[in-house]
Amino acid sequence: MKIRLGYVAIALNLGKVTSSSTLTYSRYTKINSKDERLKKLKEVTYSNIKALETILNYNIENNIHFYRITSNLIPLATHPDVLWDYKKYFSKDLKYIGNIIKDNHMRVDFHPDQFNVINSLRDDVVKNTLRNLEFQAGLFHSLDYSEGKLVIHTGSGQGGKEKSIDKFINNLKIFPEDIRNKLIIENDDKVFTAKDVLDLCKRANLPMVLDVHHHDCKNDGEQLGDVLEDVFNTWKNESLPPKIHFSSPREFEKDKKHADYIDVERFAQFLDLAKIKADRDFDVMIEAKQKDLALFKLVKDLKQIRPKYKYIDETTIEI
Repeated sequence: MKIRLGYVAIALNLGKVTSSSTLTYSRYTKINSKDERLKKLKEVTYSNIKALETILNYNIENNIHFYRITSNLIPLATHPDVLWDYKKYFSKDLKYIGNIIKDNHMRVDFHPDQFNVINSLRDDVVKNTLRNLEFQAGLFHSLDYSEGKLVIHTGSGQGGKEKSIDKFINNLKIFPEDIRNKLIIENDDKVFTAKDVLDLCKRANLPMVLDVHHHDCKNDGEQLGDVLEDVFNTWKNESLPPKIHFSSPREFEKDKKHADYIDVERFAQFLDLAKIKADRDFDVMIEAKQKDLALFKLVKDLKQIRPKYKYIDETTIEI
């Protein structure tokens, strides 16, 4: 059983390098001319793409094979009053980035923001969600990266969980096949348990992302071991291995806020459980405030309490 660890968006070891520089709509509208507005959009986008290149090269140098790209890479790309044609100016740059990813066998994905709600009762929210998902799916096409996935939560629980899940599945039917094929659904820490999302994914024939901390915060009494094998089995028709999210509570056991680092004891317990219940390769996205630093500290700490694990490189473990 091989486990690869990844991190989210920002490499703190690189200092102020960021691929998430923004241009707010308010600031955009205060720029006087149309040409100057476009110039600013291009400046911020170019800066983000160059920063992403730097981060990806850092990942390669440190044997980090799994990474979540920021959803803020292209500013105002989905704002209804802007919707500028970034591909016209950056298609070659994005394809170059995609080649870096593919040539180094890296796994990358996006996690669209929480305001994307497929099962919203509001038609305008569903419409905006579709536009945002089309944009991020389009980014994968610009990268020429066919294995890209979009992580999304089930969303609204209005009207009860059963009706909300039905609405999710019914709304999904109107989404383009290209988007449906990229979606992976994650359990949350407030409404939809791992069991709820597992049932949804079976009905919709979608892979599931198990968030371990979310499960600890929100469950109906089921244990991780009760669902883990079934969660992994939702990936049986996928080319990529299953994906797990792992974080630790900041202050108390069911604190929903993420800690700076990962509780190594809890993480090791999870790996041991996965070995017993599933015994198959999977990838783990580390969701910690200290980003890449937390990833490296976790591996260092793990070596102390699980020295018999095989440490293939800086971020890959075999059990």
